[in-house]
Amino acid sequence: MSLKQEKFYITTAIDYVNAYPHLGHLYEKVCADIIARWNRLVGRDVYFLTGTDENAAKNERAAKEAGLEVKEFIDRNAKRFQELCKAFNISNDDFIRTTEDRHRKVSQLIFAKMFENGDIYKSSYSGLYCYGCEEYKTEKDLVDGKCPEHGTEPEHIEEECYFFKLSKYEKPVLELIERNRFIIPEKRKQEILARIKTEGLKDLAVSRSRISWGVNVPFDPKHKIYVWVDALVNYVSALGYPDGEKYKKYWPADVHLIGKGINWFHSIIWPAILLSCGIPLPKHILVHGYITIGGEKLSKSRGAAVDPFKLLEKYEVDAVRYFLARDIPFFEDGDFTEKALVERVNGELVGNIGNFIHRTLTLIWNLYAGEVPEPRNYESDEECINLVESIRKLPSIMRDRFENYEIDKALKEVADFAIRCNRFLQVKEPWKTKDPDALFICVNAVRTLAIVLRPYLPSSSEKIWRILNLEGLPEDYGWDSAGGLAIKPGHRVSRPAIVFKKIK
Repeated sequence: MSLKQEKFYITTAIDYVNAYPHLGHLYEKVCADIIARWNRLVGRDVYFLTGTDENAAKNERAAKEAGLEVKEFIDRNAKRFQELCKAFNISNDDFIRTTEDRHRKVSQLIFAKMFENGDIYKSSYSGLYCYGCEEYKTEKDLVDGKCPEHGTEPEHIEEECYFFKLSKYEKPVLELIERNRFIIPEKRKQEILARIKTEGLKDLAVSRSRISWGVNVPFDPKHKIYVWVDALVNYVSALGYPDGEKYKKYWPADVHLIGKGINWFHSIIWPAILLSCGIPLPKHILVHGYITIGGEKLSKSRGAAVDPFKLLEKYEVDAVRYFLARDIPFFEDGDFTEKALVERVNGELVGNIGNFIHRTLTLIWNLYAGEVPEPRNYESDEECINLVESIRKLPSIMRDRFENYEIDKALKEVADFAIRCNRFLQVKEPWKTKDPDALFICVNAVRTLAIVLRPYLPSSSEKIWRILNLEGLPEDYGWDSAGGLAIKPGHRVSRPAIVFKKIK
């Protein structure tokens, strides 16, 4: 590692607080957490941001429907999102709320800069508005007159508002997307390019005069800043833009992790705002798919939702995290059922990975009183050589996956590695032979699993580490240390305990 530690700044989208969190919100946070934890393991200085979008008109509407004051309603729901992060072991460094003063000031500063640079002008708007998307729609955006994302009919709005000269930035934004790996994956990049080339960029209404909740336009308090301008600013307001030490250290963002439904805002509107203000652009917009139920996107408004807190009443945190990372194809949509969760956890996490860990440690405990045996001749045994080579290669193979953000495929490599380890045990039968070579290699394979599982299953990884009776934590040794035979003969492991429990 160089003397100056490489930084890595990752953000999630900030969530509307018009309702409690559902499984889709958790999925994005778990994925971001996995990426953040892996980058810490490889030695990067990580800053991980998540938060809540509290200035949207639909939050105000939802509060009225609930019969609560807007602030009371928002505070209650925002707290639930904070509790979600804590409950599922999300390692975020900050949680930004857009009603915080630190955010409001920066939101107004950015809007004022855009105005001072000649990119904001006043006009009037007449058209359709979807409160679910908080976005203006055209007829061709609709399916049977309804928003395809929310299944609701947009409302017709006429009002005076301020516009942002988005059209002015069409060429630089197009070049940004075409010439760089700015949008990942390629499929989402091509969708955005096709839309630009078909529609072009039109000036964007960036204020609302008919709502009472939100951030005031700094030079015209009759107007509120359009929520999507205000919301996007969170990525720099949380760092203390423009003079904060965190801003100077961590900006530009390395990854904005978002769902596919808000790709346009992040890949088009956000870069244009930054260009207007002379702020460096983020490096990557990383776009994941949706969790679906029966093929339908999770949505409170559509009645298709899964409460993640309810899942915790039945399943352990790491069981849910494992399923989300393993079963949902990261760049595509993936269906959720509890049946699939149970089958994946019992069949693979418990029956494959957990089985190998428990068998190995139990054999060392029973056959060698918990002391790692001295190997005799593993370097001349073909099966031993092959497994040692698998241990050596696994961190490198997974690194390639992680550098391409293929977190689901990286976890499959772990499952495949555990299959090889179990087959090795079956061939060597150390319970019959007391083969010290096999057990020496296998206990090091368990150490490898403790490290490579750390981004996915942080608490289970630590439990394995403790049973191995190793000092510190996996991150103290780093990602690449997973590829060695670091546990030496004579080391004593602790009494084995079941790490992954079968779901009944």
